[in-house]
Amino acid sequence: MPRGGRISKFFNRIIPGILSFIAILYAAALIASCTSITRRALQTEVIIYSSAARVWKELTDFRAYPQWNPFIRKVTGVVGEGERLKIQMHAGNRTMTFRPVILAIKPERELRWLGHLLIPGIFDGEHSFVIEPLGEGRVRLVQSETFNGLLVQFSGPLLDDTERSFNLMNLALKERVEQAS
Repeated sequence: MPRGGRISKFFNRIIPGILSFIAILYAAALIASCTSITRRALQTEVIIYSSAARVWKELTDFRAYPQWNPFIRKVTGVVGEGERLKIQMHAGNRTMTFRPVILAIKPERELRWLGHLLIPGIFDGEHSFVIEPLGEGRVRLVQSETFNGLLVQFSGPLLDDTERSFNLMNLALKERVEQAS
């Protein structure tokens, strides 16, 4: 048999197996994403002595993030529902870049996006910033993320670093907004 025929025969046997394996892995990821061992939620908050408008302005001024934000170092993209951002973040000693899609933008109230690692169901994160008015000149910023997927159960140290980074960002935003007010 000519060499080209053997290679073709080899690929004809291997490719369907690889595709089947990927399909099974993807189905398992989707099923597993609905169980408690594949889900973890983080939530942090801070009281900021300023208006919701001022907090929103700083939170959505992505170009200024490198100047003050210890967690999310760089954001590029158009701010609009359904738009994809490119985000570079630091959690502990790790730097990660991901491309989430914006799910909600409610000025002076909420910014929420959803990101995936590779394909949905492996490691997904729905991140949100919620600004809650508490009265004259005072708001609560709640930063949270719900992680789902097969790799969540193996990501304890990364998620612990992420929670610490949420708190660092919250405090840096508080300081920036309160100094400008």
